[in-house]
Amino acid sequence: MSDPGVEGASSSLLREDPDGFLFTVTEGDISEDTARAIAAACRRLMESGREVLVLSDASRTGTILPSARKAMAEGLRGVHFDAIAVFGGSFPLRVVSTLAAKTVQILTGQSYPVEFFATEAEARAWLLARRDALRAGRPPVA
Repeated sequence: MSDPGVEGASSSLLREDPDGFLFTVTEGDISEDTARAIAAACRRLMESGREVLVLSDASRTGTILPSARKAMAEGLRGVHFDAIAVFGGSFPLRVVSTLAAKTVQILTGQSYPVEFFATEAEARAWLLARRDALRAGRPPVA
């Protein structure tokens, strides 16, 4: 495991996991600083030439503050995501996350899959299948 080198983010908040996913955990509301740290880590991962696959534990996440949504949209401009899997989020959080993802996709001109799962195991299995398909040059399974 390696630290993606995000200043101000703890290893429990943002880290690269053994499968090569950027793993995020947020407790409470997502602040502008947290959004900027996540965007910076995604950008560094993309610039390294690797897939940008994000696994996000939303089980303890509050809301995505408006300033965080704006910071995320700005920070992710030009970042190409291969997939994002979110698990454990409440229904209101899934709705806001979906809207935020759509906003980022519109602003960046990039389309990418975002899926929500009840468990980490389900989310991880989906990301592993997408990663393996990408590496094999096959279209990822939906």
